[in-house]
Amino acid sequence: MIIWLASYPKSGNTLLRSMITAYLFDKEGKFNFDLLPNIKQFPNTSVFQNLGVDSKDQNEIIKNSIRVQESFNKKESVGFVKTHNMLFNFNKLYPFTNLDNSLGVIYMVRDPRNVVLSYARHLDISIEEAVKFFTKGKANDIFLMGNWSENYLSWKSFRQYNKYLLIKYEDLIANREKTFLKILKFVFNLRGMNLSIDQNKLKNVLRTTSFDYLKNLEKEKGFRESMKSKDGKSIPFFDKGVKRKWSETLDKDLSIEIEKNFKNEMVELGYL
Repeated sequence: MIIWLASYPKSGNTLLRSMITAYLFDKEGKFNFDLLPNIKQFPNTSVFQNLGVDSKDQNEIIKNSIRVQESFNKKESVGFVKTHNMLFNFNKLYPFTNLDNSLGVIYMVRDPRNVVLSYARHLDISIEEAVKFFTKGKANDIFLMGNWSENYLSWKSFRQYNKYLLIKYEDLIANREKTFLKILKFVFNLRGMNLSIDQNKLKNVLRTTSFDYLKNLEKEKGFRESMKSKDGKSIPFFDKGVKRKWSETLDKDLSIEIEKNFKNEMVELGYL
């Protein structure tokens, strides 16, 4: 069964995966990038292709989403899967996932004014371009992400089954131990298991997944999820983290546009 790690891009999903893999997949709780493949990503081009699905055809991806999940999902065990997709039900015929395949979801959210700055840098596009995509994206865009609010709201449907945990990126930074313990408790509860914390592993997880540690690790080892700029230069994945402050960088008119588009959700989350 799948436990989804869902989020809009640049909202802290990598930090979440780093902490989970360090605690669950390393005996000492020490993180390194080689642990991340323990968490699958979806959609995954190769998995679709292995089943003869044209991964370049958006309609085929939508139609075969459940089928592909069934192909790699082992019902007798639990696996984590990362996604930036929204939880859609296309034309009421093709759901992104279902409860036969999904045990629950941890949804990561971050102040959209900071997300858009990080997203623009990550893709080497202008902030204006990022804001346009960010606010106007629809459920049928090529990435099936929707816009920021559509993505966030869609996954809340898991709440009615007590299979939903919302984590704010800001909390995972400011109150790391408390928030991570909340995540572990949720995961173990989904699996019907009692949680007994290994304090030494926990200490190592917190130390080896700090932003500065991850940034230095990328400098030393490189990170395959980093992007290339238009001129071919590498764009470091770990840049500013919590030090990124939209109030100091984001144009006032653009921040107003974001706040206008996402007012209800931002108020709900305490960002306004």
